[in-house]
Amino acid sequence: MAPRGRTLLLPLAAATVLVASTIFLFAAAGARWRPADTGLPVPPRAVSAAAVPVTASASSNTTGARKELSFLDENGRPDDPGSGSGAGAARCDPRAAAVRVFMYDLPPEFHFGLLGWSPPSTGSVWPDLTSGAAAPPPRYPGGLNQQHSVAYWLTLDLLSSSSAPCGAAVRVADSRDADLVFVPFFASLSYNRHSRPVPPEKVSRDKALQEKLIRYLAARPEWKRYGGADHVIVAHHPNSLLHARAALSPAVFVLSDFGRYQPRVASLEKDVIAPYKHMAKAFVNDSAGFDHRTTLLYFRGAIYRKEGGSIRQELYYMLKDEKDVYFSFGSVQDHGASKASQGMHSSKFCLNIAGDTPSSNRLFDAIVSHCVPVIISDDIELPFEDVLDYSKFSIFVRSSDAVKKGYLMRLISGVSKQQWTRMWNRLKEVDKHFEYQYPSQKDDAVQMIWQALARRVPAIQLKVHRFSRLHITDRL
Repeated sequence: MAPRGRTLLLPLAAATVLVASTIFLFAAAGARWRPADTGLPVPPRAVSAAAVPVTASASSNTTGARKELSFLDENGRPDDPGSGSGAGAARCDPRAAAVRVFMYDLPPEFHFGLLGWSPPSTGSVWPDLTSGAAAPPPRYPGGLNQQHSVAYWLTLDLLSSSSAPCGAAVRVADSRDADLVFVPFFASLSYNRHSRPVPPEKVSRDKALQEKLIRYLAARPEWKRYGGADHVIVAHHPNSLLHARAALSPAVFVLSDFGRYQPRVASLEKDVIAPYKHMAKAFVNDSAGFDHRTTLLYFRGAIYRKEGGSIRQELYYMLKDEKDVYFSFGSVQDHGASKASQGMHSSKFCLNIAGDTPSSNRLFDAIVSHCVPVIISDDIELPFEDVLDYSKFSIFVRSSDAVKKGYLMRLISGVSKQQWTRMWNRLKEVDKHFEYQYPSQKDDAVQMIWQALARRVPAIQLKVHRFSRLHITDRL
């Protein structure tokens, strides 16, 4: 070949190698987790696990020899996932999880002790969740308590994360190896059961626990390191963590809505909205399409509410006599969950109207019943809305429009069978994202919450790095 020809081929070959290398790198990056229902890239970690050595110590001290990444077994003991023998041989590598989480070993009074569980031995903090354990996990109380049981499911998921197949989150032994620090306080149950002082108590047990938690966290090096910015605290009941929320506001809260929070304490930019645990029975193998659902519009629940929920009363008097509309008072005490399941399973549309707060579990009852939600709540925030388009399976109505005479009925009646069927089919696809279960399953509510928290990590890291500007002297 002529020298001029060889000269032209050399840059071409180099360009070919560069393009091939780029494609390989993008393909490797694409193998990482992506949020459900999207093609969005996973948020990058601030530090590569492969690039920085991390400790195998179970403590979270900020000094000491650094070696191999480690995580904890179900009983809080350091475990070696790479040993290739014993129980750890088939366990999940922490690097494969969407988010790595360090969890405090808080005393049982903050979590499973609220369920009546007692440690089997001195120094024990957690129930034994190993596969050979004789007893199942302590059960969460039933009734309306369950709708705010988010902290319980997330805690169970972390306790079993080292022995389960790779999920969205894995518990690590050292806080320096973690993206997030989880605070296992069942705040909603504490409020439900212990918000009122019991004589001779001067202070309720719930308030005492919150004050104790503030003191505990304030003394921890993990909190001091970044001012709590990388901590996660679940306060799903609107009234939970009432006495501590301001002091702990640097943390990421997992909430049901922002109805009872000041903007300086909680916001959509900082915090995560999680679904209620539905009370209605999930409609499995649902073949009850448009023609099989004889009720056009359904609502069953409390009608007379305070604050933003006064619209329920207006809509009740407007709709109660309409044809093919069921609008009635109902409560848990009169087998409400069972009746609501039957009603929603036989209805085309289900009303979700603002109550005392912008959200309620009724929306999630409708979703798992495949009854197209009609959402009338101007201030509602929805779980996972950055990756789920609710307009594909819900109808949103402004409160000011909903109370106009005839508006709502004309809107609902105008939805064609084909349009409704598209939303119904989409409901059957997304209902898995609203199921709480143990062990957690791919893209269920538990893993979707961890994924939502993982998407918060870049913003947390930005906050952490900015916080570190003025604390460089601490590291010199």
